[in-house]
Amino acid sequence: MSIQPKITRFTQNVLSKYQIYNSIFMTLPFDAVTKTGALLPLFHETCQKGFEKGDNPTTIVETFFEKYQARRSPESQINLLFRFIQYIERQVVLFDAIEDAAFAKVNNMDGIGTLRSLKEAVVADNKLETLQKYLEEFKVRIVLTAHPTQFYPGSVLGIITDLTEAIKENDLLRINDLLAQLGKTPFFKHKKPTPYDEAVSLIWYLENVFYRSFGTIYDYIQQNIFDGKHIDNDIINVGFWPGGDRDGNPFVTPEITLKVAQRLRETIIKNYYRDVRRLKRKLSFKGVEDRITALERALYNAIIHQEDEITLQHFTSELQGIKEILISEHQSLYVSEVNSLLNRVHLFGFHFSTLDIRQDSRKHDQFFNDMVNASIEGGSDLFPKNYHELSEKEQIGILSKVKGKVDLSWIKDEETLKALHTMKAIKTIQETNGEQAANRYIISNNQTTLNVMQLFAMLKLVAFQDKLTIDIGPLFETITDLENAPAVMEELYTNPEYAAHLKSRGNRQTIMLGFSDGTKDGGYLMANWAIYKAKENLTAISRKYDVTVIFFDGRGGPPARGGGKTHNFYASLGPTIEDKEVQLTIQGQTISSNFGTLESSQYNLEQLISSGIYNSLSEVNLSMLPENREVMNELAKLSYEAYSAFKAHPKFISYLEHMSTLKYYAKTNIGSRPSKRGKSEGLVFGDLRAIPFVGSWSQLKQNVPGFFGVGTALKHYEDKGEFDKVQQLFKTSSFFKTLIENSMMSLSKSFFDLTKYMSEDPEYGAFWNVIYKEYETSKRLILKLTGYEKLMEEEPAGRASIAMRESIVLPLLTIQQYALKKIQELEKAPVRDEAQIAIFEKIVTRSLFGNINASRNSA
Repeated sequence: MSIQPKITRFTQNVLSKYQIYNSIFMTLPFDAVTKTGALLPLFHETCQKGFEKGDNPTTIVETFFEKYQARRSPESQINLLFRFIQYIERQVVLFDAIEDAAFAKVNNMDGIGTLRSLKEAVVADNKLETLQKYLEEFKVRIVLTAHPTQFYPGSVLGIITDLTEAIKENDLLRINDLLAQLGKTPFFKHKKPTPYDEAVSLIWYLENVFYRSFGTIYDYIQQNIFDGKHIDNDIINVGFWPGGDRDGNPFVTPEITLKVAQRLRETIIKNYYRDVRRLKRKLSFKGVEDRITALERALYNAIIHQEDEITLQHFTSELQGIKEILISEHQSLYVSEVNSLLNRVHLFGFHFSTLDIRQDSRKHDQFFNDMVNASIEGGSDLFPKNYHELSEKEQIGILSKVKGKVDLSWIKDEETLKALHTMKAIKTIQETNGEQAANRYIISNNQTTLNVMQLFAMLKLVAFQDKLTIDIGPLFETITDLENAPAVMEELYTNPEYAAHLKSRGNRQTIMLGFSDGTKDGGYLMANWAIYKAKENLTAISRKYDVTVIFFDGRGGPPARGGGKTHNFYASLGPTIEDKEVQLTIQGQTISSNFGTLESSQYNLEQLISSGIYNSLSEVNLSMLPENREVMNELAKLSYEAYSAFKAHPKFISYLEHMSTLKYYAKTNIGSRPSKRGKSEGLVFGDLRAIPFVGSWSQLKQNVPGFFGVGTALKHYEDKGEFDKVQQLFKTSSFFKTLIENSMMSLSKSFFDLTKYMSEDPEYGAFWNVIYKEYETSKRLILKLTGYEKLMEEEPAGRASIAMRESIVLPLLTIQQYALKKIQELEKAPVRDEAQIAIFEKIVTRSLFGNINASRNSA
């Protein structure tokens, strides 16, 4: 039987179903829904035709009211716009659920990049042993972050899950009820979530999705690649940032960190308890029934009565004992179920996921100096009295050898105390949940060796004394920091005390590299190329000192934040970059779109595993050819110059402040942390977080961080008559090809007709034209480079998904721009009408939600 093309499967299982279920939604017997459902298609058509004619959003909205709703009062018009917003948000949810339900049909679950396909290829090449050897060391870790790039409250996530199931089963009655429930469920959060709330909402994915999908994958690897033998390596594991990430979030306290670790422990034990109960019904045989009953009771007591009478070791050895009796006395009946549970215990322990702690180096500097001053004033001889006058090298020398314990009663500053108590909390979590539960501390904005050594000393003096059972991971973010990173690491590797610490940690060093701030700082091509080169240089320096470097990528959802087709990136790196582990952050809508269901989670995890393996087992040399390197260097340099000049434009900051939705991000109540780092009154570029920065361009449908500078760089080669060099690079470098494909995605999601009216603006017209010109150049030259007729031509299903989502939110974007324009007019009026301004600001804030949620396929 021939398999239909992916675009055909997508059209049949997603687009056609959406039309059917959307029409059911439109006819639900609720007064507000029915009226809105009847008017929205008319408004949608007005938007489409208006933009084709070159109308601006204000004209489009006014035309709609004149033509179809002339008798409405201004107040009633505003109410209808709010209802459109609410309705479109729900259409986005419906589309999400339909796409999730169709995932296994649209994507080939046994195709290229899956484990089955990998195994068949390896067996055909006689490389099964090589693969086994590789898998005994290789790991993939996805790290869930609380970064707020999705706006669904828990109740709506629940509806999406139920709706996905009902759509899979074509259960029309249930779909009807769920659509009705969706119509009545509020989407808006009235108050910000706490960091603990964020943790709880992400633990939902661990409990309901990852527990099963990780287990299924591990079972498959054990049975089909290792022929049923035990594997020491866990291969796949999960990291967790909510409750541990303090960077810019003053609301994360040591108490919350402990509470999140406790919740993770309770949740994993609850999952084991459910599995043991199921097993108990099957294991009704002599010699095992009493043992499984005793385990069930011990797990129950651990959850309900918080009694720690069961240890991980006891739990594992009992399951092992039961397995052996089943094999020797009961013909191996149900042994695979026991084995599956043993595998999950191997993967998740009693900690479920590894809680990372993260803080900014500038904050550490503040806490550290506070601690030194308090120690000196308290009469301690931990630090010399002239410590602050010493050179950086001398300070590092002292911090390397520092011994003793800081008396926390000396410290009066509340913030410093919180930071130091967090270090004690890590030790507590290790004692209760095992070392795997919290064993890594990330220093964001890491610039120097001193940044690492300050934390090294604090951890020892406050909590760990002589045995430091924690890894320190510097995060290099800006272009300059990435260039300096190898020198910083060489200083650390040649420091005898730090080298001894690394030796005690298996000579493995985690280094995190940040895409989002890199893109914000250096533009799209430069950020990605700077990280590629930093990885090569860091690999070389680490290998020189016999250290295995583990790269941890801070990737966001859209390509502009390092996202896009992630597995293609890992498959394109080549032998000059260490690849023993693939580690990356997953956040917001990327969690729900790539890992939100069992099928998508399993498929995307398998893609990540095989991309890392492909890189190592491939006979093809993926190294950059010298001539390609030269071209790539030049492209990155040219694009960086173009982006830097653009960033330095006198209107850059004020355009974002006055013409985009940037300042409304803080009002959305989606995340617990503030939307900027500093306390400055005005907008300072350095304080801007990457998420609101990238998100604001996305709301304008200008997607600047995903392409700006690419067109200028390519044009340089066209003008010189050397475009063939870039075409050669595209043909021979998977790395560059992936970059261009991801940039195409950003361009596909741009829609400049929406903001064309700005080109006439006396203050911002010239700036808008700079962006539009770069967009046109990038689009024209990327099509020339790839030989495509249209963007994303090689990915028709992805293109169709984007087109449908963009079509759903077109009225929403129009309303948002209309409201922004109204605010600008009202602010220029001789008398400020605060009440009117507040109404239109609310429209802007509310319209952020659906737009962001609809962008989930940027992941």
